[in-house]
Amino acid sequence: MSYYERHIFFCLNERDNGEAACAQHDARGAFDHCKARVKAERLAGPGGVRVNKAGCLDRCAGGPVAVVYPEAVWYSYVDKQDIDEIVDSHLKNGQVVERLLLPPNVGR
Repeated sequence: MSYYERHIFFCLNERDNGEAACAQHDARGAFDHCKARVKAERLAGPGGVRVNKAGCLDRCAGGPVAVVYPEAVWYSYVDKQDIDEIVDSHLKNGQVVERLLLPPNVGR
């Protein structure tokens, strides 16, 4: 058994050169919302869920992105309702949110 059941990493990368980056899509707001929801659902902590910030995850063309481990499930999201669905379905119940999956060929 690992220390956490699941980790979700949110790309919060910013770029000054005008290239696509997750920060342009309020990734910080999504991260903050997810962290608050995980805490409110009492999922946070050892044996539960850890919500982490990440730098560039190199999937910029699909941004904003988040990835859930250990399943290595990549998501692209639009708003807080999408984050709520990821929390309720995947982080809480282990059910992948198919409609939010990032296509495997999307890169930088």
